[in-house]
Amino acid sequence: MTDASRKLLIIDDDAPVRQSIVAYLEDSGFEVLEATDGPSGLAVFREQKPELVITDLRMPGLDGLQVLQALHEDAPDLPVIVVSGAGVMGDVVSALRLGASDYLIKPIVDMEMLVHSVRRALERCDLLVQNQRYRDKLEFANRGLRENLRVLERDQQAGRQVQQRLLPVPLDTPEGYHVAHHIAPSLYLSGDFVDYAYLKQRYLAFYLADVSGHGASSAFVTIWLKHLVSRMVREEGLFCDAQSFEDGANTMLQQINRELNETRLNHHLTFFVGVIDTQTQEMRYVVAGHLPMPILITPEGAGFLAGNGKPVGIFAHPDWEIYQVQLPAQFSLVCFSDGVLEVLPPRVLKEKEELLLETVRDHGDSLESVCSALGIEDVSETPDDIAIMTVIKR
Repeated sequence: MTDASRKLLIIDDDAPVRQSIVAYLEDSGFEVLEATDGPSGLAVFREQKPELVITDLRMPGLDGLQVLQALHEDAPDLPVIVVSGAGVMGDVVSALRLGASDYLIKPIVDMEMLVHSVRRALERCDLLVQNQRYRDKLEFANRGLRENLRVLERDQQAGRQVQQRLLPVPLDTPEGYHVAHHIAPSLYLSGDFVDYAYLKQRYLAFYLADVSGHGASSAFVTIWLKHLVSRMVREEGLFCDAQSFEDGANTMLQQINRELNETRLNHHLTFFVGVIDTQTQEMRYVVAGHLPMPILITPEGAGFLAGNGKPVGIFAHPDWEIYQVQLPAQFSLVCFSDGVLEVLPPRVLKEKEELLLETVRDHGDSLESVCSALGIEDVSETPDDIAIMTVIKR
């Protein structure tokens, strides 16, 4: 803003001094109003709304301090420069306490000092106005962010509740199999998911999936996954006969891979899929980028299952090798999502796996015992979901 567009008001009962100040400020480019005493100065201010006031301190009737107080009651941010010949320190302190921007002593020998004081006071006022605008904009933006965050939190809560309600309840079969799971939720909505079913009174099928990323889209993928696998079982007889027992896990992942690529959701999944023929104790399984590998505990010892395979949703036409294990009469199979690795103290993956194997070997007789040994039975808001699924035969 130029000086020519700035309007000033001079209040001084000393006509020669007042007129000299008015003349100099007008020559410096300001629009200048003038008043001969305090009451008329306040009237001019309220009518003309100048951006800065210069007032004498010693005036009959209403003195400069009273004028200053009245001005700031009307306009708290108005810059006011007090000019006086008194030169008493008490007046200076009083004026500054009442909010004066500057205090100059009469006679003003160098009028450029007054011009400098005026410009500095106006610049400070402009900065205050600009800062207030920035604060208003920031507050407006913060209100929008807070509202968006509340919407996001409600969406996340709804997504988590839907996700939790789709998880299965513990399952027991007539042959003595017990399947259960525990999911420790992370800070963010994530995509760990487990499901299992006992089909045709013979085949026990189960999977543990981990959807990449966090947020509502990952949760929606788990919901879609639940629907898709249920449809494959219901309409296509997945894992419901001898042929599907032998190759169903590969078929399942191929169909999920194909449909996931078609959706272009930019998510991929890691999987461990297993199916047990409860009559023969034979297990077939596939591994799709899953880590850590499930741990099988038998009377002879504990060890990670062998196997590897590509994750689902990245490659166009992948194929997954089907692995085969003959299970003993009694065993525990414990499956984890990779979130469990983040709560294990060692820093190296190999050492984490060794600690996990040791812990599960000693406490793998039940889901509760595994969770307690790992310290995650009551854990929530971890960096990533931790999903644990146990398949136990006694």
